[in-house]
Order: sequence, then structure tokens, then C-alpha cells
Amino acid sequence: QVQLVESGGGLVQAGGSLRLSCAASGSIFGINGMGWYRQAPGKQRELVALITSGGSINYADSVKGRFTISRDNAKNTVYLQMNSLKPDDTAVYYCYVPRLSREYWGQGTQVTVSS
Repeated sequence: QVQLVESGGGLVQAGGSLRLSCAASGSIFGINGMGWYRQAPGKQRELVALITSGGSINYADSVKGRFTISRDNAKNTVYLQMNSLKPDDTAVYYCYVPRLSREYWGQGTQVTVSS
């Protein structure tokens, strides 16, 4: 089992910034990818960004140039720096870790961007 603990959500005005963190613990041997998804009300959960242990990164087109994903492999922690936030970024953000044949999700952290 992998446990994921998220932190860093909140309320911010449009144009502002937030930083999310997600620490993984438990059976973390063999973890490669770590990332973030989000789900807005009435919408499907969507990939925001994903980073491999080797540093390869994939971003959703909607966040390219505004969000930056990074990780500290020694701390088994992934970060999401979100700049130039827009009201459309309002959603619950979930940390995501695939390991072997299973997927692990954080509890979710609310990000609300006011106009």
C-alpha cells in the first residue's frame, strides 16, 4: 500500500499562485511516475501533470507555461507550483501515483480561484 498526503490548497485571486505538495509513504519501492489530476464540479477528472523518477514531464495543454511539477525523490514528494491561476483552474486536485498494477490517489485538496 502507498499512502499519499497532500497539502497546499486554498483560495486565491485570479493571477495568484499556490503550491501543492504530496508526500508518499508505505510501499514506495518501485514508484516511477508521480503526478496530479484535478476534477471540477460536473466534469471528469483530468490529468494536470505527471513526472517520472527520471524527470520526464507531461503537462495538460491548459496549464503549460503556468504550472510546474517537480519532485524530491529522496523525500518521495511531488510538488505542483501553480502560477497565473485562472477561475477555470478551480477544482479538487488529487495526487496520483501508479505502482505495479495499482493506482493510488490522495484525499484531494480544494483549489478555488476567484475572479
